[in-house]
Amino acid sequence: MVRTINPDDPRHPYQQIADHLSEEIASGELSGRVPSELELRREYSAGASTVQRALTVLRERGVIYTVPGRGSFVKQPDDDAEG
Repeated sequence: MVRTINPDDPRHPYQQIADHLSEEIASGELSGRVPSELELRREYSAGASTVQRALTVLRERGVIYTVPGRGSFVKQPDDDAEG
């Protein structure tokens, strides 16, 4: 599924992606493993730095954590460590 970044939205593209993923996490639509950077780049037709920045925002919000070499995962309320 290709999602588009709205050029008329005042938010930066990375913020649009982060907000969209946050909404999916909050609704329960996205749980477990977060799509890879490559998958997100394809899904949003976005560059690597845009997707990386979106994932950084989500980590800073405390909604995902990343395990090097394994990927990013939705943080559950009972998760003790962020990886």
